[in-house]
Amino acid sequence: MNIRITGHQISLTAAIKRYVTRKLIRLNRKFNHQMNFSCVLEVNKLSKKVEVTTHLPGKDIHVQVENKDMYTAIDLLTAKIERQIVKYKELHLINMHSAKIPN
Repeated sequence: MNIRITGHQISLTAAIKRYVTRKLIRLNRKFNHQMNFSCVLEVNKLSKKVEVTTHLPGKDIHVQVENKDMYTAIDLLTAKIERQIVKYKELHLINMHSAKIPN
């Protein structure tokens, strides 16, 4: 698993990098393939924005979340991307192991 973390208008501390890495490693358990994450942390005047992009076979997933707190934004983002990965995995298994076309 490769994780690239960049910051815009923010100095990335070791604590933030460690927190993002720990959260994204949990996502890799949901999917058996090698996953690469590109994470961008950005600070505006009153809000913090976190974006993550990952590439899965046949689909790119891009998620972004804005919140007042950086750590809360990271938590919300991981929940969001986890739902999308599970949804992708379910659709992928249906298409691979069934002759039915999902609605």
